[in-house]
Amino acid sequence: MNSQDIKLGKYRHFKGKEYEVIGLAKHSETLEDMVVYKDLYGEGLLWVRPASMFIDQVQVDGQLVPRFVFQQENLPVEFTKD
Repeated sequence: MNSQDIKLGKYRHFKGKEYEVIGLAKHSETLEDMVVYKDLYGEGLLWVRPASMFIDQVQVDGQLVPRFVFQQENLPVEFTKD
């Protein structure tokens, strides 16, 4: 996986909590690709992490697993006429 493969939507962190990727950005100084996401378990805090770290793998119980696993794309917003 590379940073172009990061989709907007819901992800599960390897520790079990869920987050929603709401955008991709560039670091203003280094132009590094960044992921903007919010927690879905608390106050909806916004977080930023380098894309390379977001797609990285971490070691859990001696095995490499993805830091974040994609769960579901954001559904399009539909407007209805009242």
